[in-house]
Amino acid sequence: MATNSTWTVVFEDRKILKKTGSDQGAYVINDDSFWSNNSFSNIWAIQYGTSNPSDEVEYRDETPHSTFADANIGDIKQFSDKWDAAHLAKIQSDWDDDNVEGETAEEKITRLGARPTSYSS
Repeated sequence: MATNSTWTVVFEDRKILKKTGSDQGAYVINDDSFWSNNSFSNIWAIQYGTSNPSDEVEYRDETPHSTFADANIGDIKQFSDKWDAAHLAKIQSDWDDDNVEGETAEEKITRLGARPTSYSS
């Protein structure tokens, strides 16, 4: 499998990793309807945005590795959107939990800025 990808998807673990930009990290996506997509059934892992595109998709069987486009599984955005939603929930939770005793809502917004309402990779 290629290295230095911008996105990694591990199907067995239901994990999507963002490996570029300031907000990097991994989230487990617990969405059975998403992962049960028939076009994903033979895919072991994806490493998207590598220096060797012919090695982006790894299969569970003996199918040779392929490019993301040749795997015919849609757009990488379906994975980045799931990551973005999980990341938004995390940064919202972090904001909600960052409290100072006796601080008013207005003071919290002054200190932290407004509560995040969207995130896009």
